[in-house]
Amino acid sequence: MDRNTFTGLFLIMIVLAGSFYFFKPSEAEIKKEQERITADSAKKAGVVNTPAPIVAAAVAATPVVDSAALNGPFGANITGTAQTSVLENENLKLTLTNKGGKILSVEVKGHQTYNGKPVILFDGDQNKFGLNLNIRGKIVSTNDLYFTVVPGNGLVTMRANYSADKYIEYSYNLKPGSSQVSFNINLNGLNQVIQNNTIALNWEATLLEQEKSGKKEQEHSAPYYKYADKNPDHLSIAKDEKEELKEGKIEWISFKQQFFSAALVPKDGFEKGDLEVKVSTEPGKIKWYGANMVLPFNQLAAQSYAMVFYFGTNKFDTLKAQGYELEKQVDMGYWPLKYINRFIVLPVFKFLESFDWSYGVIILLLTIALKVAMSPLTYKSYLSMAKMRILKPEMDVIKAKVGDDNPTLLQQEYLKLYKQVGVNPLGGCLPMLLQLPFVMAFFFFFPNLFELRGESFLWMKDLSTYDDFIKFGFTIPFIGDHLSLMCVLMTISTLIYTYFNNQISGATGQMKYIGYIMPIIFLGVLNSYPSGLNYYYFLANMLTFAQQFLIKTMVDDEKIHRTLQENKAKPVEKKKKSGFSAKLEDYMRQQQQAAAQQKKNK
Repeated sequence: MDRNTFTGLFLIMIVLAGSFYFFKPSEAEIKKEQERITADSAKKAGVVNTPAPIVAAAVAATPVVDSAALNGPFGANITGTAQTSVLENENLKLTLTNKGGKILSVEVKGHQTYNGKPVILFDGDQNKFGLNLNIRGKIVSTNDLYFTVVPGNGLVTMRANYSADKYIEYSYNLKPGSSQVSFNINLNGLNQVIQNNTIALNWEATLLEQEKSGKKEQEHSAPYYKYADKNPDHLSIAKDEKEELKEGKIEWISFKQQFFSAALVPKDGFEKGDLEVKVSTEPGKIKWYGANMVLPFNQLAAQSYAMVFYFGTNKFDTLKAQGYELEKQVDMGYWPLKYINRFIVLPVFKFLESFDWSYGVIILLLTIALKVAMSPLTYKSYLSMAKMRILKPEMDVIKAKVGDDNPTLLQQEYLKLYKQVGVNPLGGCLPMLLQLPFVMAFFFFFPNLFELRGESFLWMKDLSTYDDFIKFGFTIPFIGDHLSLMCVLMTISTLIYTYFNNQISGATGQMKYIGYIMPIIFLGVLNSYPSGLNYYYFLANMLTFAQQFLIKTMVDDEKIHRTLQENKAKPVEKKKKSGFSAKLEDYMRQQQQAAAQQKKNK
């Protein structure tokens, strides 16, 4: 390209740019033209914009629709202007939109996110709710229709007309002080218009982040469902999953987060359907839930469907008060842990809560109550380990005599000694195993306990999440991006407990050091768990120290040694042989015979 051609093209570009700049319409002219186009479209489509009963805000929406669609099913409702209406009481603030006749967003009043913002369960046009209707061989989604709002006192009714006497009507009612929203679908005169004998209800929602740790919130969030006469179940909490629900009538579905839920309960249930969950990677979003549920439909009569929404907290008592067994969404652990939590731990917790104490004090008293209840087992375990420690010198003599090259014979000699002195080698383990379900039950109890949400104690600002006493600003493998002070204290107390426990039991060799590994592992695992859980484990360790100190003052090692020697001196026929000892002795004898046979074959 020569210089003259380049100069000419450059001047032409300047002229065009100047023309666009100096002759472009003003913002007022653009707005005026948009309003004219919207008014003309609404007039042609026959849409009447009725203001919402409580609060209304209009947003221009003029999709490009061909004439064939306008003349098709619900053609007059394909275009329109989106309006919002608000229903609210002491518990909820619902924003409804005539676009789809659906609930656009839900605010749970009286609660805040970790960042101090209102708790919004879902919000925006990406959330869908509506019926999929087969009309003239074409699927019509009510989520895409513009409904007409019919004003009412405390009631929002929206209608989409198929013809003058045929329409779809949605009505929403929120009573004072309630967390339930009555929702009714009325298909007036459409029983001969809708084809097939089923109607599909589609509900999709993106759940927003509410808690400090989005990762932990994801781990406690999943869509739930309940078959008739069965316990509620849920989809995966860790990965994307889609499941068909076809094992019977479905009583309800729920889009559950860690501490809040949005549930839908149809009066007559769903015939079948499918649920889907996708883990979100977008900041501020937890998961996407989708449900396609089938409603029964009879073409011989007008159809209506009564349903109830529940929007609110996952507080066990609150969910139980709603009915429908919604409280079983709260994860109390596996069998038998859920029964321990539901029928023992939770009632004691609620009793202590009635005194209106700090939740830090309540956890302390709950731990004390558990330790007192378990004290007989703790005493028995301590006594058994003390006996084994006192027998250690005699066991060392046996080991020196038999040697390490014949472990079966060595175990047999140990068993003879146990039998002579009347000691059960597992006497210290069994009481600890009986206490283990209670220790594990709290692992599920505290992360799902709504009452701890937002409650502070000492330096812990929120007992339902971790206390990041030290923030690294980067991620350390196994630890994370922070260090929880309560988790560190719990780990230190566990290491000290392990040390003193080894002194009591007389553990040696590898067994002496294995106990120190688990607390280090728990440091990495529990560092991001609720500070309330680590606080409980710390208290449990400290109270165990106090118990062992008290028991130590009650147990006389010299007296135990004399008793063991007296038992050893008794004739063999006077000694009672336990079933466990007999079975263990038979097992050792069989092992020795098998080893001898194997040696002979060689």
